[in-house]
Amino acid sequence: MKTLIALAALFVAAPAFADDAASHSAPTAAKPAVHRYLVERTFPPQALKGLNAETKSKVNANNKSVGVKWITSYANSDETKTFCVYEGPNEAAIRKAAELNKLPVDSITEIPVTLSPR
Repeated sequence: MKTLIALAALFVAAPAFADDAASHSAPTAAKPAVHRYLVERTFPPQALKGLNAETKSKVNANNKSVGVKWITSYANSDETKTFCVYEGPNEAAIRKAAELNKLPVDSITEIPVTLSPR
């Protein structure tokens, strides 16, 4: 019975020792924080008609150069207004990517919370 109690105590205490050992391991490089942003833009009529694979590739390359990733975009019916979701380290990087791509920016809103119908 004493052996059984000792084994039970060992199983209960083992995770605490494992966590303690992990906290003393070698430090790892911290990943830069990634934030999500909604970028609102207004374009002149027909401006989005030239958005082809080559243009998208250039945009993505410019974005990558400043640590930004284009996730998705939505446009109104006449394609004069877009709402684009980006990931990046900060708002300044999002603005820099827009500047590199010669894209207008009406507003940038950080969107850290995801709400889902599920």
